[in-house]
Amino acid sequence: MTVYGNFPGSRPRRLRTTPTMRRMVAETRLDPANLILPAFVREGIDAPVAIAAMPGVQQHTLDTLRKAAVEAVSAGVSGIMLFGVPEDEKKDARGTAGTDPDGILQVALRAVRQEVGDDLVIMSDLCLDEYTDHGHCGVLTGDGRIDNDATLERYAEMAQVQADAGAHVVGPSGMMDGQVGVVRDALDQTGHEDVSILAYTVKYSSAFYGPFREAVGSSLMGDRKTYQQDPANARESLRELALDLEEGADMVMVKPAGPYLDILAKVADSVDVPVAAYQISGEYSMIEAAAEKGWIDREAAILESLTGIRRAGAQMILTYWATEVAQRLGRA
Repeated sequence: MTVYGNFPGSRPRRLRTTPTMRRMVAETRLDPANLILPAFVREGIDAPVAIAAMPGVQQHTLDTLRKAAVEAVSAGVSGIMLFGVPEDEKKDARGTAGTDPDGILQVALRAVRQEVGDDLVIMSDLCLDEYTDHGHCGVLTGDGRIDNDATLERYAEMAQVQADAGAHVVGPSGMMDGQVGVVRDALDQTGHEDVSILAYTVKYSSAFYGPFREAVGSSLMGDRKTYQQDPANARESLRELALDLEEGADMVMVKPAGPYLDILAKVADSVDVPVAAYQISGEYSMIEAAAEKGWIDREAAILESLTGIRRAGAQMILTYWATEVAQRLGRA
């Protein structure tokens, strides 16, 4: 046999011979503790509503949300990120339902906290887009632009009511300049020093958000390109990261996950705080749609996509498959 370099003495395939061997030498492992379940709760419904663009995901009632939280705890999932879907008539230009102590998200936070206590890290989406009649993440000026600083005042109010309602973690996701510092100050000044901030540090203006629009009943007019990041840019992410850490972020997030694994790796290599990534609606729906057509192996594709996100550096992954995957890992 001809010798090429260290071959035939060196054969990497020896470490791939059996499932047990591959498991033993695996460099990256998924665990239920890595997973966070995003969940939608809708006001004014008495039964769950299926989300057509996200097969298998639904808008919950308060009762089914409680059950989903209990199921997540049983599976070993670490957290749940809650998104409120108010009735259309309660939307207005300032998103007042988002700061109403009796708004749907605050009611849901109290319900889940009462149901599972500290057994699940309860997270709240801190943004106005679900509650505004124009669908943007902040307050608009008279000529239709986002008023960054006026929006920060609203975020400070949101932080307080969400923490009052029982959130362990708030997730400011609107990509306003200065949002983390304002939210931290608001929490500290209202006796919520122990409430953490998961900063949506890197949030790109992405085509993959499409199915999410249905999930939250979005009223968006136009786009969010003036405040979400440009997909062409990478260094900008590290600038956002530095600012969020300086302002007091306890954890940072990259969103979307799959199309931005290079950014995720850069962020993970740059920080000493926990790093999350959000496998968003479009990523979820693409796999579900291809699997429904029989074009890919659904379970294998799900695990491969999550493993790739984990390998790139995410310690926490927000995924709509969180409970399902945690249950599967628990049986492995």
